[in-house]
Amino acid sequence: MSKKIETDLKTFIKFWLVPLGIGITIFILYKALTGLIIIGASIFLALALKPLVRKVNDFFTKHFGKDKKHQSLSAVFAYLIVVLVIGGIVAIVGPVVVNETAKFVQHVPETFETALGGWDGINNFGKTIGIENLQNEITNALTGLSNNLLGVFGDNLVSSVSGIADIIMKVVLTLVLTLLFLLEGPEMMNSLWEDLGSGEDNESVGVARKVVSKMAGVVSTYVSRQVIVAMIDGLASALIVFCISLFLNISTSLAMPMGMITMLFYLIPMFGQFIGGTLVTVLLAFSNPVAGLIFAIIYIIYAQIENNLIAPKIQGDALNLKPVVILCAITIGMYMFGLLGAIIAIPIAGCIRVLVEEYPNIKATRG
Repeated sequence: MSKKIETDLKTFIKFWLVPLGIGITIFILYKALTGLIIIGASIFLALALKPLVRKVNDFFTKHFGKDKKHQSLSAVFAYLIVVLVIGGIVAIVGPVVVNETAKFVQHVPETFETALGGWDGINNFGKTIGIENLQNEITNALTGLSNNLLGVFGDNLVSSVSGIADIIMKVVLTLVLTLLFLLEGPEMMNSLWEDLGSGEDNESVGVARKVVSKMAGVVSTYVSRQVIVAMIDGLASALIVFCISLFLNISTSLAMPMGMITMLFYLIPMFGQFIGGTLVTVLLAFSNPVAGLIFAIIYIIYAQIENNLIAPKIQGDALNLKPVVILCAITIGMYMFGLLGAIIAIPIAGCIRVLVEEYPNIKATRG
């Protein structure tokens, strides 16, 4: 037996408009995802720079007296300090990496002749495994590989150039937005809280302001302490390389660039220390294999000391997160947004912890 369901026009419209509105919202967010990521990264960087801005502002206040303009000047100075430091590191490290790689390439023929006995040694080895002319096989394989690489390079040259231009544009946009958030962010947030607090629900606004403030504190505290440990790691690496250079045939000028490499990579959570140490080991091995091996051994020992004594002492309970939660957060962030996601995953997990802790207060204001 069939039943007839009657409904009015208003209910019918709501029934179709709600899912349609949700679908349109999801589509708009998807199309604007890149822009939202840039804005989110800019806000994250602005929060990360807050401790430095505060230090610079204290310096201005101590030497020039208290002035409202000092806040803006402090933000600009802190921003310029970070940009100049990063630019200086890239300017120092880049040529060293290129030079060491070029030096290794220059010594490849000599190493090949000494270690393997040249093509005669290769062919003799080939005969022992049943290949009459191993030299010819290797040459043909390398020729085919180079032709394939050239074809791929030619096909993707235009897209690569446009991709590089797109990356540069995103970086510039992120830097500009970060500076604007540093300059105008505090005033915008104060105006927002004042507008929201002018209504009847002042208690809810107070709780929301407290939660947002704690989340911002989590981000700035985590980043500032991570930078401190990274600097210590970089100094330790530079000292190790310098000491090695006193006994082996490598330049002492490599100490500072190698330390900068490990310092930069340490900022990548969990895996950055391993990547930075491996890269320095390889670069040192280009100049002197024994130096690379010695650095790897000493750096592994130091890493254990740092991870178990130095880092916990400095970072303390800044986030109060279990290692498994941190690893899960990094995994999710890395697969969602790549390297950027891995970097911001831990402070985001810390912000989620703040929301969980403050949930009873949030719920109480609604009750």
